[in-house]
Amino acid sequence: MTAPTDNDKSLGRSANKRGAARLAAVQALYQMDVAGSGLLETTAEYEAFRLGKELDGALYREADPQWFRAILAGVVENQKTVDPVIRQALTEDWPLSRLDTTLRAILRAAVFELMKRADVPVAVIVSEYVDIAKAFYVEEEPKLVNAVLDRVSRRLRGEGRGRDA
Repeated sequence: MTAPTDNDKSLGRSANKRGAARLAAVQALYQMDVAGSGLLETTAEYEAFRLGKELDGALYREADPQWFRAILAGVVENQKTVDPVIRQALTEDWPLSRLDTTLRAILRAAVFELMKRADVPVAVIVSEYVDIAKAFYVEEEPKLVNAVLDRVSRRLRGEGRGRDA
């Protein structure tokens, strides 16, 4: 998985430290899922070698380390409650297990924030994670992320733009 860098225009707007932390958390969740690495090991690696650093010629954006840790630890600690919320928001023909690893990481991080970070507006969470999806995908995946997060935000917070399903 390649990391979007400051030179990428695919994220659509200037980087902010929380947005960079969200992107790094998605990348770390992906790495943990694929490599089977643990939370402490992955967190330490990202903080020492990636957040705001250059790695293999790519400059990682400066990120809010507390926000990064909170998302990463929160997803890991709450995965047994996060995953069922995602499953409910997916259509029957798209079970969570059918989604690729990057898409699962994006949805897990976003749903964690929707569930546990009531201090962050729904629109910010949805927008940031749809932008992250656009950094990795060009087809239907960003639309799927938007639809799933809209369904989840309506269920959890009573906010959203679509009709209740």
